[in-house]
Amino acid sequence: MDALVSRLFSSEEEELYFLDCMAYFMLVMAACTFVTLLFENVPYGRYATSKYGFPVNVRLAWFIQELPAFLLPFCLVVWTSSAKTSLLPNQLLIAMYFCHYVQRSFIYPFLIRGGKPTPFASFALAFVFCIYNGYMQIRYLSHYAEYPADWVTHPCFIAGSVLWFVGWLVNVHSDHILRNLRKPGETGYKIPTGGMFEYVSGANFLGEITEWAGFALASHSVHSSAFAFFTTVVLASRAVAHHKWYLAKFEDYPKSRKALIPFLF
Repeated sequence: MDALVSRLFSSEEEELYFLDCMAYFMLVMAACTFVTLLFENVPYGRYATSKYGFPVNVRLAWFIQELPAFLLPFCLVVWTSSAKTSLLPNQLLIAMYFCHYVQRSFIYPFLIRGGKPTPFASFALAFVFCIYNGYMQIRYLSHYAEYPADWVTHPCFIAGSVLWFVGWLVNVHSDHILRNLRKPGETGYKIPTGGMFEYVSGANFLGEITEWAGFALASHSVHSSAFAFFTTVVLASRAVAHHKWYLAKFEDYPKSRKALIPFLF
C-alpha cells in the first residue's frame, strides 16, 4: 500500500497538505450542509423518500456504508509504514476511532429491528463520506500527527478522552433503548424513555456529537475538528427534526424534554 500512496503523492509534505485541504473542505461542506438542512431533513429513516433513489435494505445499507470507515483505516495502519503508531497518544486516538467503527460497522447494523429502507442517494453519500473521513483521520494520526511526550497527561487529552468515552456510552446505550422499543416484527414508533432520553429527544445524537467533540479535543487537529463539526451539523439538525416529529405525533410527549441539550435546547 505504500507503493500506491507514493504514486499519488510525490512527498510526505504534499500528502500532509492534501490532508489539510481535505479537512478545510469538510468544514466548507459542513457549512453548506447546515444551510441545506434548514430546508430539508437528511433523507433516511423516518424521513426516507423515493425521490432520493431506490430503497436499500437498512441492515445492508448500514453495514456496507460504514464498512470503509473501518477497512480503509485498518489497511492504512497494517499495510503502510505508519511512522507514528508506536507512540502512545497516537495509539490511543486510533483506538478510539476503531472502537466506534467496529461497533458501528459490525454490530449495530445487525441489531436493527424493522428499520425503513435507506434511499440509494443517502447510502451512496454515506459510503463516500466514510472513505473520505476514514482516510483523513487515520492517515493523519498514523503517519503525521506529532504530540509532546506527555500529551496523554495534558488536560485537553484527558478531558477529551473522558468526553469521548461518555459520548460513546450514551450513544450505544441510547441505540439500545431505541432498538428495544420495538418487539420482534413491530415497525411503528414509540416514545423512548430511560437514559438520556429522559432529558432530550436526540439522546443517541447527543452521544455521538459528544463522542467526536471529545475526540477532537484529545486529537487537537483540524482534521478531527472538521469531523466533529460536520457531525454536529448533521446530527443536531436530525435531533431537532425528531423532537418536532415526536411533539406532533404524540400528544403525551414530555413537554419538558429538549431536543439535544438537556434543559437548554
